[in-house]
Amino acid sequence: MTEKNSPITPEMLLTHDTWRIFRIMAEFVEGYETLNSIHPAVTFFGSARTLSSDPAYLKAEQIARKLSDQGFSVVSGGGGGIMEAANKGAFAGEGQSIGVNIELPKEQQPNKYQDISLDFRYFFVRKVMFVKYASAYVVLPGGFGTLDELSEILTLVQTGKTPRLPIILVGTEYWQGLLDWFKDQLAAKHLIDPADLELLTLTDDVDEVVSVITKHCESHQERVMDLFAPF
Repeated sequence: MTEKNSPITPEMLLTHDTWRIFRIMAEFVEGYETLNSIHPAVTFFGSARTLSSDPAYLKAEQIARKLSDQGFSVVSGGGGGIMEAANKGAFAGEGQSIGVNIELPKEQQPNKYQDISLDFRYFFVRKVMFVKYASAYVVLPGGFGTLDELSEILTLVQTGKTPRLPIILVGTEYWQGLLDWFKDQLAAKHLIDPADLELLTLTDDVDEVVSVITKHCESHQERVMDLFAPF
C-alpha cells in the first residue's frame, strides 16, 4: 500500500500516462464509429452563454434548420447558447442533430436537442470530431473557446492539413474588428498571406450562409475519406 505522503515516482507517472493513452484511443474510436455516417455535416461554433432571446441565437437556429431541411447534419459542442440553438434548429428539421460534449470542472449540461450525443474528456479529441466530418463551418459570436476553434480551423486549412471549406462568420458588427486586425496587422506585417483573408466569409444574412454552403458542396463531390486523409 502506498503511504499517504510517499513521493510520486517516474514509474507511477509512466503507468498513469500509459493508461491515459487507452482512454484517448477509446474516445477516438467511439467518435469515428458513431459519426462516420453523418456526412454532409456543418459544424457550428459560438458562445455557450448566449441567451435564447439574443439575435445570434435566433440566427443560429434558423441557419441550422434550413441546412437540416436540405439534408445536412449539424454538429455543435452540445451545450447551451449558440450550441443549443444550432442543435434545436437541426432537431426540428430533416437532418441529424449532433452534440459533441465536453467534460468540464463546472459541468456542461448537454442540451435536449440531440439525435446523437457524445461525451469527451479531452479537448483535442473533441476538436478532431468537429473537423473530421465537416463540409463547412458556421462561426457565431463567442469567447475564448470560439476564438480557439476558429484559429484551429484557419490553421488547418492554411497549412493544407484539411481541404478548403467554407468558414462563415455570422455577425458583421461582432467580427469586423477582428478581420480588420487580420488585415492591418497580420497581413500588413507579412505574418499571413493576404490571400488567407479570403478563407473567411462575413455575413449577417441567413440565406447567404446556406447558399454558400450548398453551392460549395454541390461543386465538390469528393469522397469524405479522401478529403480528410490527414485524420
